Formats: sequence, structure tokens, C-alpha cells
Amino acid sequence: MKLFYDLHIHSCLSPCGDMDMTPNNIVNMAKLLELDAIAVSDHNSAKNLPATAKLAEQNGLLLVPAIEACSAEEVHLLCLFQTLEGALSCSELLESHLPDIPNDPEIFGRQVILDEEDHPIGEEKKLLINALDLGIDRLLPLVRECGGLVIPAHVDKNAYSILSNLGYIPPEYGFSCIEVKHPPFDCGFQGKTITNSDAHYLEHIHEREYALEVKTPTVSGILDALGE
Repeated sequence: MKLFYDLHIHSCLSPCGDMDMTPNNIVNMAKLLELDAIAVSDHNSAKNLPATAKLAEQNGLLLVPAIEACSAEEVHLLCLFQTLEGALSCSELLESHLPDIPNDPEIFGRQVILDEEDHPIGEEKKLLINALDLGIDRLLPLVRECGGLVIPAHVDKNAYSILSNLGYIPPEYGFSCIEVKHPPFDCGFQGKTITNSDAHYLEHIHEREYALEVKTPTVSGILDALGE
């Protein structure tokens, strides 16, 4: 069966995310656009996933727990997890590998943690858009041990992508899928390619355009389809 998706969306926890990117607004916009599955993937953190997961379940929307991790090479990697618990565990580990540099909201934007009613319950102090002190070779097993599937993000961008920063996709990393923002894009990769919005604003979330063929309409079904 087909699931219409957008698996790379930022909430207001990401400093570059608009403050309108709240759990309620994201879920309601996805429903309005008639999407079947979304992933909220903030920079190096999963702290807005609990609220978003509750709202998605209440609205019959499939949420894939996710994080957009930034490796020491400044390569962005979309990490999709089997469970919310796995994403939260990975988030805690990544936090310990972030540089101890505080966020300056006036420069980078606020990093707000919300509950399911979009009420602020905290604010992340460390600047989340910094690179971790983990190279890709160390980051991959950490994410995979938490049940995560790692996908090189927006490989067609000229910044923060594996192609722009490394020049190629090393086969030893074992990636089964890559993400592009603006198809068609051919870099010779032999696995699957998905297209996501990388939305930081509500109006940038994808409409019902890109579909993934899955065996079951579940998070496991999506990860199985992308990991084959």
C-alpha cells in the first residue's frame, strides 16, 4: 500500500524553525494536506517528539520518531527510529556530544520545548545546530543501537550534505537510502531515494505528492521499506 509522507519536518525546538512550528500546528497542517505519515526531526534533539506523538495518535496520523543529527564533518543525517523511546534515548546521548556552547536566541532563534497543548515547558540551552563531536563512523552505530535508520539528508544541497562535505557516499557506511530536496537528482547511488521538505515553516510542508510503498502502514513498515 502507499503512504503519502513528509519525513523531515522541524519544530520550534530547532533554532531555525519558525515559532509557528508547534506540535499542534504541524499535525493539523499534515492532516489538512492529507498526509499519511510525517517525521518531526529537530537538530540533534527529540524533545518535542512526546507531545507530537500524542497529537499524531489522536488524529490518526503516523509519526516516525526522528532526529536530524549533525556529524563532526558537518554532515546532516536524518535518523528515523522504530520507537519514541529509542529516539529519546538517542537524543540524550547526542546531547552529551554537543559542544557546551549556549544558544543566543537573538541570533539563532529560540529552542522551545512544548507540551501537547503547545504550552512551553522548557527551552534548550545548548545551541542545537552545532556539529557533534562524533564523526559519521562513530555516530552510525550509536543511532543504530537505538533502533535508528540513518539516511544522508538533502544530498543535493551545497551545504551540510554528505556530497558537499565528503564528495561521495562511502559504501562502507551501508546506507540503504538517501534524501533529496529537489528531484530529480542522480548521484549514482544504487539504493532508494526519498524526497522530503526539510520544512522550517508550515507552508513548506509537502502536500500529498510523494508516496512510499509499504507492506504495513506502521513505523516498522516505513523503516523496512527504506532499509531494504
